[in-house]
Amino acid sequence: MTKEEADRTLAECRQRIDAIDLELLRLLNQRTSVVEEIVLVKNALEMPIFEPRREDAVFRNVTAHNTGPLTADALQRIFARIMDEMRSLQYIRRQQAQQGKSE
Repeated sequence: MTKEEADRTLAECRQRIDAIDLELLRLLNQRTSVVEEIVLVKNALEMPIFEPRREDAVFRNVTAHNTGPLTADALQRIFARIMDEMRSLQYIRRQQAQQGKSE
């Protein structure tokens, strides 16, 4: 492979990654919108935000459908981080709702 071919291949791969990143962003924002609905329900029913069994179910779901090349451990770390951010958002929304009631 020549330097020019390598540069062209890298540029093409990076363009594909940029497009995939934008799709991931769209999907993460879509997931966040669903979490916004969930927090409304949880707040109305005074349900806990953290649900370990649900998080375990998410891990089982994604690892069961994984065809690689990501390992199950890698997927679990990625989804743990996603769920951590979603949980943080729920706590923020709950706090905002409680402040709105006290005003």
